[in-house]
Amino acid sequence: MSELNRQWWDERVPIHVASDFYDVEGFKAGRNALLPFVLDEVGEVAGSSLVHLQCHFGLDTLSWARRGADVTGLDFSAPAVDAARSLAAEAGIDAAFVAASLYDAADALGGRRFDVVYTGIGALNWLPDLPRWAGVVRDLLAPGGFLYLAEFHPIEWVFADDHLTVERDYFEDKPLVFDDPGTYADLRAETVNDRTEEWQHPLAEVVSAVIDSGLVLELLHEHDFTVTPRWPLLQERDGVLRMPEGGPRLPLMYSLRARLPA
Repeated sequence: MSELNRQWWDERVPIHVASDFYDVEGFKAGRNALLPFVLDEVGEVAGSSLVHLQCHFGLDTLSWARRGADVTGLDFSAPAVDAARSLAAEAGIDAAFVAASLYDAADALGGRRFDVVYTGIGALNWLPDLPRWAGVVRDLLAPGGFLYLAEFHPIEWVFADDHLTVERDYFEDKPLVFDDPGTYADLRAETVNDRTEEWQHPLAEVVSAVIDSGLVLELLHEHDFTVTPRWPLLQERDGVLRMPEGGPRLPLMYSLRARLPA
């Protein structure tokens, strides 16, 4: 995992914790951080063990704990893990958090197996090697357990930031280097570590990595909405962002569930 990216995330942890985007105070007051379709597709988790990979400072992780799961969050940013532990203590939620690279997760978690491996939105673009990622997921799953992934749709990568003009190759396999101040949670934040390396993963690459690891695909959905203002033309409707009403739609997010055979 890129040291460049770790520095980017480490610096942004306190910015994110304090941001309106994440609304930590609302979460501590009882707000659920999980999207409705995620709750529907994962289903009941009470009494299940769940590990959240690339958990950042733990809002999704702790939301699963509130629903009765025995949760563990893992992230490569030590400041993020510290913030997650503090938030769990402040909110009175029982949860474990571990600082480690995703690719070292099996060892970092002591060989433990989980009923659910969960990966939230905006995670896969930070990973250079998806087959290796899928192997880690397999090694973390108990027999009969499942992976659940919700992500931004990779078609978003091909378009310019301000308009729907095709700008990038959908099948780009080299790292994309960005140098942007601020953060998606606060565009005006003053930051120093602004360079990142990210990887574009076509949908077929994700699905193939999961299947090739030995998991059985149960669900693959494409969604015509997103949760971040990817382009100025997006309109808020029903609590999410969509293409203009009456016009053509694009897949903006997708979700996947795949199970390790018992």
